[in-house]
Amino acid sequence: MLLQSASSGVSSACNCTRSRARVKAFSRAPFATTRLVQPAGSRKQLHVVAAGKGGLLDNPTITTPNIEKGTESSKKKPPIYKVMLHNDNYNRREYVVKILLKTVEGLTVDDAVNVMQEAHETGVAMVVACAQDKAESYVESMRLNGLIASMEPGH
Repeated sequence: MLLQSASSGVSSACNCTRSRARVKAFSRAPFATTRLVQPAGSRKQLHVVAAGKGGLLDNPTITTPNIEKGTESSKKKPPIYKVMLHNDNYNRREYVVKILLKTVEGLTVDDAVNVMQEAHETGVAMVVACAQDKAESYVESMRLNGLIASMEPGH
């Protein structure tokens, strides 16, 4: 990069570039100006303007051109999966509620009782809809505690 002072006309080169650089000085500025110039072919141009005498950088102001960023890098939501509880004839209702409360985060006692009751009456009930990794951990935890659970893609 080159640093050129318009008031003194002195240029100094940094050892960070080997290519040619474009240097444009402010010729009509009423005050001493200094400009930091990027190598040729660079997309960004940094302008350092200092108000003072002799090209000193008392209070530099650095400006860069606005580069619009596309919305192509917007985050995708993970797919949702439903955790299903199936009825069985082995576990007591109180035990099922206890395991649901222990394994599923944010489930209230009323919700756990309603899920257990629906699974008992209809044969299957949806416990929660969440991201795939959470659904897998819930199903595994419920199975390790003796419940019959599955997961399926949700909408």
